[in-house]
Parts: sequence; structure tokens; C-alpha cells
Amino acid sequence: MIKVLIADDQELIRQSLQIVLDSRENLQVTDAVANGQEAVGSVRRDRPDVILMDIRMPKMDGVQCTKIIKDQCPDIKIIILTTFDDDEYVYNALKYGASGYLLKGVSMDGLVEAIETVHSGRAMLNPDIAAKALKFFSQMAKADYSIPISDKQVETLTKTEWKIIGQVERGASNREIADALKLSEGTVRNYLSAILNKLDLRDRTQLAIWAVQSQAGKRLDNI
Repeated sequence: MIKVLIADDQELIRQSLQIVLDSRENLQVTDAVANGQEAVGSVRRDRPDVILMDIRMPKMDGVQCTKIIKDQCPDIKIIILTTFDDDEYVYNALKYGASGYLLKGVSMDGLVEAIETVHSGRAMLNPDIAAKALKFFSQMAKADYSIPISDKQVETLTKTEWKIIGQVERGASNREIADALKLSEGTVRNYLSAILNKLDLRDRTQLAIWAVQSQAGKRLDNI
């Protein structure tokens, strides 16, 4: 059963989504809230697996809410579901860890497929949004975006932490890392938190970029 939280300031949309999603055997709507602040509180109470997040909401918008939730609960998957495809919204939502970005014209079957897809650890983007994302990452690559980590920081990493970094480099989810290394998901989360602190990184995205740049998988072979 996939637990879903709906965050949208339009009551009609919240109610409609809840009715349709609750009718699916493998989905359960844990809550339907009207803004980002309520979403953060709901996450703390119910720990949903997937959040359907609108962008423009009162009190706290979807981008800021995504950042806060992903910082606190990186395992939770977030799908931005909105009518807005502005470049700034797309870039910031993906930067802060959203796994999907869909426009509200998506069919209900398409939305259910997206929920199942991100829950499995993959991403789901509207075709137009995917084009924007590819353009953004291409620009980032051309800019030679790098994350500086000192040798002293790297030396503090343990062998198990290197194994986890190697899994992050491959794009594995916490669940996949736990299965691969025979650890619990809670233990993996604790290791990731320790790694981010040691390397002074903001989030998992920065860790993944640094892991690719530093060829963490090859380094592990020499430990």
C-alpha cells in the first residue's frame, strides 16, 4: 500500500484527488492539506510515501515545502502537480529533491502511474518539463559545476560510508541501499546524515553530484 499526501490550496482538487486515489487498491490517502505548513505537519504525523504537491499555496509554497520535507525525510517522494511550468519553479523543485513534475492536465491513470513510478525510486516528468530539465542540466555541465570537498573531510569517511556513497552514485534509493548492504533503512538514513555532516553537504543531490565527480565507486575498490 502506497501512502499518499495531497497538498493543494483548491478544495475541489483536493477532494477530487482523494476520492479517485482512495478508490485504487494499492493507494491510501493519508491526508489532504491546503498549504505547505500543513503539509509539513502532516508528514510528521503520518509519514506518507509520496506527496502530490502544488506549487502556489498560501503560507508556504510547494518549492519551499519540498526543500524542508526532503531535508527532514529524504525517503519521501514528492511529485509537483501544478498548472505552472515556469523555469524557476521547475529548476528549484528538482534541485530540492522532487522526483516528479507534472502538469494538472495529466490523466488520472497517468497520475497513478507517476505515483507508482516515483515510489519505486524512479523519476516521472511531464515531457515539456523533461525538456526544460535536460536543458538545465546541460547548462550546469557546461558551467563545470563542482562541489569542493577537502582531503581532510574525505579521510574521515569509513568503509561502510564509502559503500553507501557508491550506491548513491548509482542512483539507488535508501531501500535499495539497505537491501544491497544488508542494513535497515533507518541505519542507511543515519549513515547518510553522518556523511552529509562530514562532507558539509546540503542534501543528497549534492552528495550524488560529488560522488559522480569524485568517482566514488572506483575509490571504493582501493579501500
